[in-house]
Amino acid sequence: MSTVRDGARQVMAWLHGWTGLLLGWVLFVMCLGGTLSVFKPEIGRWMRPETVATTDRAAALTAAGAWLSRNAPNSFGWYLTLPNDRMNTVEATYDPGTGFVYRALDPVSGAPAPRETLGGEFFYRLHFELQLPYPWGRLLASLGAMVLLLGLITGIIAHRRIFKDFFTFRPAKGQRSWLDGHNALGVLALPFHLMISFTGLVTLASLNMPWAINANYGNDMAAMFQAMQPGQIDRPVAGRPAVLAPLAPMLREAERRFGGRPVGRVTIAHPGDAAAVVTMFRDDASQIAYAAGAVSFDGTSGRVLADATEKRPALQTYGVAYGLHLARFAPLATRWLYFLCGAMLTLAVASGMVLWVVKRRERAPLGLGNRVVERLNAGVLAGVPIGCVAFLLANRLLPLGLAGRAETEVSVALWSAGAAVLLAATLAPKRSWPLLLTLLALGCAAAALPGGAYGDAVQTGMSLTLLAAALGTGRLAWRQWCRPAFAPRSRVRTQPA
Repeated sequence: MSTVRDGARQVMAWLHGWTGLLLGWVLFVMCLGGTLSVFKPEIGRWMRPETVATTDRAAALTAAGAWLSRNAPNSFGWYLTLPNDRMNTVEATYDPGTGFVYRALDPVSGAPAPRETLGGEFFYRLHFELQLPYPWGRLLASLGAMVLLLGLITGIIAHRRIFKDFFTFRPAKGQRSWLDGHNALGVLALPFHLMISFTGLVTLASLNMPWAINANYGNDMAAMFQAMQPGQIDRPVAGRPAVLAPLAPMLREAERRFGGRPVGRVTIAHPGDAAAVVTMFRDDASQIAYAAGAVSFDGTSGRVLADATEKRPALQTYGVAYGLHLARFAPLATRWLYFLCGAMLTLAVASGMVLWVVKRRERAPLGLGNRVVERLNAGVLAGVPIGCVAFLLANRLLPLGLAGRAETEVSVALWSAGAAVLLAATLAPKRSWPLLLTLLALGCAAAALPGGAYGDAVQTGMSLTLLAAALGTGRLAWRQWCRPAFAPRSRVRTQPA
């Protein structure tokens, strides 16, 4: 029996290592983007320091609707997220005829914020789309979530003393030190890691398992969405122009039907058409479940067309799993807990990638494939954070009136990360690691300097967080300048890998 258990653990360890290697860099990008997305609204506010006005939701919705009526009257839909305690702009997505665009609208004037930027939306999209076209980015992220869950389960099975070794850390011991750190990062927040990987799969369930949808609805996705959300009405365009009714009375009626709970999202289908439909969704910041209630109105008369609060157990369970992953319900302390656990998961993935190389280097000289992995580790694990910091710096340095400013910020981030990967590919790891970590520390410090100048609590908190990241990364960079990066202390053995 002991032999069988040992054999099973060896198989699990093999599966854990190879699945982690094949998608480790993708998982690192996903985990880093997801961790930063915990503070998506706060990052957006930090990146729009000129937009400080606040008002109630009804006034903000009215202002946004008026601006969209003038500037996107022919869009087939407006998709709005209303201001709340964490965000003071109206997030609007619409199609002016050239493809979907995202704008943060001033809550008072309704006009776009003067500093055009994706803000925290960039990290949110990076998390589950990886800056790839639909549906390829989401499919890759879905595969990554499967591999993450598989890696967690196989890691638990493979490690016979996982909780005992959690309390053990042996510094300056090469492979043993990296394994101790990897175990500690994985075990300390293990319930969170399992929850976030499983619920991540749930959020992409229609991509993971489309067969039930196809069997019941075929290609009629409208019927599927109608069954999932009966409070949201979909009807064809009438082809007759009509003026949109005032939105504020609809919002107040929806909140009355929600029992006084606020509206969080609003969709307006076919604005400017006689068949326009306005749908109000209950704010999910006041509940764990995602989008548990909706009220639809006739866009021209304001008459209620449908009112539904989700009570079906299966869909309530789905909504709770979705809500747990998004964490929009979380108060400040819980958001920081999400952030810290996400950071540990990101570091666990990174340490696992480094451990792969260290483990093989202590057994024998590295082969070509492992030398490539070693250099890509430096490029991706340091380069992707450099790209994120470059995104923040571009937000501060690019001119406000630059055409396509938001897209330029994203380009700066991607080109900076690509340059870091290229630099790591050309330099030896003992040179690329300290150099890239130094650049990352300097970038964090530079991004923090302008952020606190506006006196806002969010601005100051963001700047302090960046300064803390700069100090931590700078200390790590200094240690690597003083000692070759991640060099093992033990004697190299000659048996084959």
